[in-house]
Amino acid sequence: MRFASFTTDGRASWGAVRDRHVTLLHDRWPTLSDAIAADALAEAGAIEAPTVAIDAIEWGTLIPHPGKILCVGLNYEDHRKETGRAVVAHPTIFTRFADSQTAHHAPILMPAESDRLDYEGELAVVIGRPGRAIPEERALEHVAGYSCYNDGSVRDWQNHTIQFTPGKNWPQTGAFGPWLVTPDELGPLGPQRLQTRLNGEVMQDALLADMIFSVPRLIAYCSTFTPLAPGDVIVSGTPGGVGAKREPPVFLRVGDRVEVEIDGIGTLENGVARAA
Repeated sequence: MRFASFTTDGRASWGAVRDRHVTLLHDRWPTLSDAIAADALAEAGAIEAPTVAIDAIEWGTLIPHPGKILCVGLNYEDHRKETGRAVVAHPTIFTRFADSQTAHHAPILMPAESDRLDYEGELAVVIGRPGRAIPEERALEHVAGYSCYNDGSVRDWQNHTIQFTPGKNWPQTGAFGPWLVTPDELGPLGPQRLQTRLNGEVMQDALLADMIFSVPRLIAYCSTFTPLAPGDVIVSGTPGGVGAKREPPVFLRVGDRVEVEIDGIGTLENGVARAA
């Protein structure tokens, strides 16, 4: 099943994506986050409700107000090597704020204060069931579904110190969508290809199996130091090929188009615009 958040006829809504239409499910649960918290996605996917054409909706950020967005750095070996970072025994975790996100087909904003905005295509994991100190072997039982994420990074601000936060939280830089794909539809993680394209050119290309720390390991690790709640998001890291590490560097420019595609999930597409 696939679920999306969107606006139609001026009203915030959400629904199940079926071919080129989406059902309107806001009368049963106000938001997708509410349905996740109620552990009701299977029920939601079976409901017969009014539909609207996909072409008639304005896409919304998939989970607009998650309690936590936990991002993983350096989780693919080729990216670790291109950054020159040392091998580590534990995941590198930083946070992104909910109000820094943006939606499928909405622009990613280049800050007025920087011209070093970079792309990072990633798999997003949405938590469905709460847990603390979740065993790795049971971690996937806590997943509501998966989506695409572009962890847009303002590299000069990211590199002011060893802390990533200033470069990762500019308004409308974290693109999230287009929809949530439930685990039963996606199947076992690993063989799916993640690809980031800039103006049609492939910039990042990896398999989910290439992660250094697997999704179950990330869930187990994160849930040890903080409780995970329904709707929380783990953004699982980006492969090698980021713009800042290319020769010469390739940073995003106004008018660019970025696509993050993951097999079995879909394609997140965003243009680039300058922030006011």
